[in-house]
Parts: sequence; structure tokens; C-alpha cells
Amino acid sequence: MRHCLALDLHDDPELIAAYEEYHRQVWPEVLAHLRAQGVRELEIFRLGTRMVMVMDTDDAVFDAARMAEAERTDARLRAWEELMWSFQKATPWTPEGAKWTPMQPIFRLTDA
Repeated sequence: MRHCLALDLHDDPELIAAYEEYHRQVWPEVLAHLRAQGVRELEIFRLGTRMVMVMDTDDAVFDAARMAEAERTDARLRAWEELMWSFQKATPWTPEGAKWTPMQPIFRLTDA
């Protein structure tokens, strides 16, 4: 399944550069976690401060609630999430307490 989520960054060029540098060297535990959760591919795109994450998952393995629970309970994953949150902020449409927010699909070429 493909998931598309949005998030914003703080509007600070130095923070944005640091955020991008972290993503050139993602912690090995984070990469292992994503793969163990059934994430087959994950890409993050940025335009200004807006980010879009496209994530392809294995439906037989992926469970968003289980993934979020691991990110809350594993100390290393929690440290990564807290570090990333120092660069990130919720979009204006993000529910209270949420981070990456699912986007609604509106068009697919193969369905047309």
C-alpha cells in the first residue's frame, strides 16, 4: 500500500540544512525499524518548509499502530523522533498531538 503524509519544518535555513543532513545519515536502528515494520520504500520530498513522505508498505506486515507504539517505547527510536521534532512542526491541518498527517488521494492515472 502507498501512504502519503505531510509535515512542515520550522522556517529556518540552518535547521532545514541540519534536518537534511540527518537524513543523509539516518541512524541504523531507525532504518532497521522501518524495514521490520514492513516499509518497502520511503521517500521524503521538500518544497520550502512543507514536506511530503511517500511510503510503500507490505500490507501483510505493516501496522501503523504497532509502528507508532515501537517509536514510543524503544529508547533509540524515541530519541530519533524527539530529535526530528526539534526541526519539524505540524501543518495547519494536523490534528492536535499528531505529526506526519495522511494526505487524501484525489487522482490516480491508472484509475482514469
